[in-house]
Amino acid sequence: MKKLTIVGIAIVLTVAVFHSCNEPLTEDVTSNELSLKSADVAKSYIVVLNDAELNAGLANQTGYEAKQKMAKSAAERIIKRAGITDGELGFVYGTAIKGFSLKIAPGQLKKLQDDPSVEYIEEDQVVTLVLPDVKVKAKPPKPTAPSQTIPWGITRVGGPTSSTGAKAWIIDTGIDLTHPDLNVSTTLGKSFVTGVVSPNDDNGHGTHCAGIVAAVNNSFGVVGVSAGATVVPVKVLNRQGSGTYTAIIAGVDYVASNASSSAGDVANMSLGGAFSQALNDAVIAASAKVKFTLAAGNESTSATTKSPASANGPNIYTISAMGQGDVWATYSNYDNPPVDYCEPGSNIYSTYKGGGYATLSGTSMAAPHAAGLLLLGNITSGGQVSGDPDGAPDIIGVRLK
Repeated sequence: MKKLTIVGIAIVLTVAVFHSCNEPLTEDVTSNELSLKSADVAKSYIVVLNDAELNAGLANQTGYEAKQKMAKSAAERIIKRAGITDGELGFVYGTAIKGFSLKIAPGQLKKLQDDPSVEYIEEDQVVTLVLPDVKVKAKPPKPTAPSQTIPWGITRVGGPTSSTGAKAWIIDTGIDLTHPDLNVSTTLGKSFVTGVVSPNDDNGHGTHCAGIVAAVNNSFGVVGVSAGATVVPVKVLNRQGSGTYTAIIAGVDYVASNASSSAGDVANMSLGGAFSQALNDAVIAASAKVKFTLAAGNESTSATTKSPASANGPNIYTISAMGQGDVWATYSNYDNPPVDYCEPGSNIYSTYKGGGYATLSGTSMAAPHAAGLLLLGNITSGGQVSGDPDGAPDIIGVRLK
């Protein structure tokens, strides 16, 4: 029997980020702002399909654009069949989950719910990055670049090691496309932020994660776990670090269609919010194509209540955080399942937007350490973290030598 899942809109939390001189990192802007409509007007929904015609067509189809075209055709067919004339079709999904996003008045939902091709419907949610103990070091003055340092987290997990050639797909705020310490694929990069074409990072978070995974081993800046690996920006969060689950799922769908498991690619998601079955289902399905590393979250609660952190599968690695000395980071979410490993997350120095470098903390920083390790092969035990609040200390993941 089909189910209608209506998930309440998540409370959006933000953390102010400041330069060392205490000036705001980004000005408060209205462009690219996100909102989910109030109950008396159209809301955004994720419609997940189990449509025989679409499934059969996709089974014989290759290529992201071709799958998108087929999924869009199915969405328009189903919307029309349901008698909905005033809906606004958004993203379509043809690789991870099959379905689409739609803005529609809540009173129209039953028309879709009753359609035989609809598996379930979930209300969209807005998520915003929350980082604890944030410190930002201003971009170093040019032309003198900072001498290269190896951050403590890279050393703790057994890095750096030269890249094996696999790619890291960073599903985040984008990546600084011209950062001199990163090998960025501008051809594969893509933005799913409404009104933003370029996957360039206008926030800084995605670039920071990318550097932890794969900063180049050269004479300046920092070095990543899998040094010099290609990083692919999949921009799903805007300059303020906010995004919708509909856009995030679109990013996951894109990675599932383009990443290569045979080449050893890895996707990193240092983001998340309240529980979403649709997002979890998308990650689980996509993990058949590529390994995923997921941040456990920074709310000091059970990761089972968060998405995509609560998604589980053989190619999915949910990562908690620790500080130096292998001590549990008190902000980190916990519980296994879904947490698989604990990695360095506090006071992590890495690349940043504008060709700069920054020190940030959070499970957002822990997950990319695991992504770098997976690019090099498998992860092995490097001991246990102390102070894990669930009573079952997480294994510290390090490089398998």
